[in-house]
Amino acid sequence: MIEMSEILIDSPSQVKVIVFQLADKEYAIPVGQVRSIEKMQHITRVPKTNDFVKGVINLRGVVTPIIDLNERFSLGETEYSESTRIIIVALDEMEVGFIVDAANDVLDLPADSIEQQPEVVGALEAEYLSGVAKLDKRLLILIKLENVLNPIS
Repeated sequence: MIEMSEILIDSPSQVKVIVFQLADKEYAIPVGQVRSIEKMQHITRVPKTNDFVKGVINLRGVVTPIIDLNERFSLGETEYSESTRIIIVALDEMEVGFIVDAANDVLDLPADSIEQQPEVVGALEAEYLSGVAKLDKRLLILIKLENVLNPIS
């Protein structure tokens, strides 16, 4: 079982998450870390940043950095479409936008459906994951936000 301290839990038996899509796989972030979900908008490029950092946006008067999760996870570049979204997440005092292929659902995951990531997962991928949830026939990959936002990883 995964350490529940790594995930924000709404009740002892359930975790509320936002489910989003990247390259035909479903990922999840606890709702408590999500500030908003925005449609794709103009991003101002910032020179000399990592390729996965697409730039910044002005979101309601706040300059917010934007990260393309497909590129951050080495899934390759994708074309943005009508379903592309920017999920604004917060960790401590930092707010960042994640570009995702689509934002699908808000779900209540039973806490006992969440397991640690399989050991077969490569080291690079494993550092971004906090666990995997099995829900009916769906497999949701839970994101470890602090590692995704760490510029060194």
